Amino acid sequence: MIRLDQCHIGYSSPIVTSQRLELSAGEVYVLTGRNGAGKSTLLKTITREVALLSGEILVDHKPLNQISRAELPRYISFVTAHFPPIDFLRTEEYIGLGRSPYTNFIGKLSEEDHRIVEQVIEQLGIQHLVGRFTSALSDGEKQLVAIAKAIAQESTCILLDEPTAFLDYSNKIHVIQLLLDVAKSLNKCIVFSSHDLELCLDNVSQFLVINDQTAELEILTSPDRKTLIAHAFSL
Repeated sequence: MIRLDQCHIGYSSPIVTSQRLELSAGEVYVLTGRNGAGKSTLLKTITREVALLSGEILVDHKPLNQISRAELPRYISFVTAHFPPIDFLRTEEYIGLGRSPYTNFIGKLSEEDHRIVEQVIEQLGIQHLVGRFTSALSDGEKQLVAIAKAIAQESTCILLDEPTAFLDYSNKIHVIQLLLDVAKSLNKCIVFSSHDLELCLDNVSQFLVINDQTAELEILTSPDRKTLIAHAFSL
């Protein structure tokens, strides 16, 4: 669960506001709005990469500013738009990096950590990627591995920045359906930004919209195309 109360989000001045808005566990929300509307800034604010100008954000009923840097990965995992250029790291090792918040100072995985990694690999059906270097994966495969790492992290919320941006149509559908399945089966609150509106309208019911006229965050449930466009793009 993520709750935003009287929030002003931006840098020197607000670019996104929210009076009171709550994102529930078990749901997937598509974050959309014009280019430059503040989608990435909102995600970075929830991950505390960007400071909140005013107001309060709660994650799993705990104020974000009261969560230590060491604890934060247990509450929020973030999948960036670009897969990191890492050589000589196998897929299972990369997924294992999601267990970092729970390991000791040398980062050695326990038997339980390995069990969780194997469980996630099986759940996502990516056993065929085990043993392969991440640098040799396709864009679609890299996205699945990045999501697997986020799930292995066992955080309350998963945020993703444009997870379908560089994928072909079939992989876009696969990733969206995967996120929906993960939200329901693991009771996660998942938010992902996207410009693939038609695809999202066909598959996702919850939209987190930055209103083009007011710059305020809104939740639209099962909007039609005309309603979504009117709120997000004011055409």
